[in-house]
Amino acid sequence: MKALLTLVAALMTTILSPASGLAVADDADCRIAMYLLSDGSRVDIAPSENSSLRWRRMDGTTGALRKQLDETWSSTFGWTGRPDGKSVRFGDCQTGKITFDGVPGRRMSFEVTETIFACRDVKLAGRLVLPKGTKPVPIVVLVHGAEGDSARASYYLQRLLPAEGIGVFVYDKRGTGSSGGKYTQDYDVLADDAVSALREARRLAGSRAGRIGFQGGSQGGWVAPLAETRIPVDFVIGSFGLAVNVIDEDREEIELEMKLKGHAPEETAKALEVAIAAEVVMISGFSEGSLESFEALRTKYKNEPWYKDLRGNLTRLLLPHSVAELRAMADQFKFGTPWFYDSMPTLRKVNAPQLWILGEDDLDAPSQETGRRIKELIAEERPITLAVFPNAEHGMTEYEVDQHVERVSTRYAAGYFAMMRDFIRDGHLGPRYGASVIAGPKVHGACRIR
Repeated sequence: MKALLTLVAALMTTILSPASGLAVADDADCRIAMYLLSDGSRVDIAPSENSSLRWRRMDGTTGALRKQLDETWSSTFGWTGRPDGKSVRFGDCQTGKITFDGVPGRRMSFEVTETIFACRDVKLAGRLVLPKGTKPVPIVVLVHGAEGDSARASYYLQRLLPAEGIGVFVYDKRGTGSSGGKYTQDYDVLADDAVSALREARRLAGSRAGRIGFQGGSQGGWVAPLAETRIPVDFVIGSFGLAVNVIDEDREEIELEMKLKGHAPEETAKALEVAIAAEVVMISGFSEGSLESFEALRTKYKNEPWYKDLRGNLTRLLLPHSVAELRAMADQFKFGTPWFYDSMPTLRKVNAPQLWILGEDDLDAPSQETGRRIKELIAEERPITLAVFPNAEHGMTEYEVDQHVERVSTRYAAGYFAMMRDFIRDGHLGPRYGASVIAGPKVHGACRIR
């Protein structure tokens, strides 16, 4: 889940052609579900990489599951790969039974409606998931980050929140999953898609539609507020997003990481020289002059001790490749990204109450300047609440540092999921959500309809 382009490396090995079909069949793996256990607790099972699974709980605890020879699945702590002592056994698809850490349970059922809707002549695949019943429920439309995979296949909030009485509309953004069109990072286009998704969610929910709004993670923090200026909603949530532009994001990340790795200001200045050259390559569309300048700076500094720690959110994508490789790969980086998009005017136009949730230690989307700008809007009496979780990074995960001084995620920040749940339900926040520090009002009224 990176703020903008860190998944491009994966996209470069994946053909992002328009979807060949728009089938919206149910998930093939019947184990992917939310389960109610006999002790009253719940656990979600979601797909993960390399044919593994991942469990998550509302309190933020999580682990990876890998299948063993005896048909049980063993769990490891967070993303560390260390055994945590938990094991899982699944029953057959028909019964939907599970035994999680010795506690039996059964698959929960929701009202699920698959749909195809259109925006700008592109057909998009969506899914509405509602809790069982007939009464109105709040509904949240999940707005994508920069990832290139199917949200319908991978977004776990489509089960985690319905288990808490909240409806969810999830859709594959254009050029991904079962949706048509071409992958893009054009916020204007993506905002229109989000507006169309919200209209489709309202249509499908009918009389069951209560409060409704957007939740945008990472890149979605730019898109969701823009969408709100085009359609009245009741709330907007920005999770680990940014109120600075893409170029500022890259430079902030480099400055922060160089500082954390103990490099001197003059070394950081050299790293930023390389970053600025890389940014010019991107902005210019990989022009010959920009590639030559970038190569000259890499050659100048590549043997200096600090160079190995140079990353950035987009600079890192260019560093491993020769000029010849970059020329050949150029089209794979052209996503219509608005490099200098200023979101502050948009945020000032948003009428709906906003909840911004940031990780204090986010490297991929550094939160310090964004937090300062959100506080500036709060001081202007905009209807915004800011929550900052300490020891949390991108994706709102807490972490430990391994022997290579690299971060390894251990769990989701305690209180993160509950905070979103409560804000979606009625715009009210409780007194405490884990270790988060909250600025701005904890109670928001209805949005002002334009």
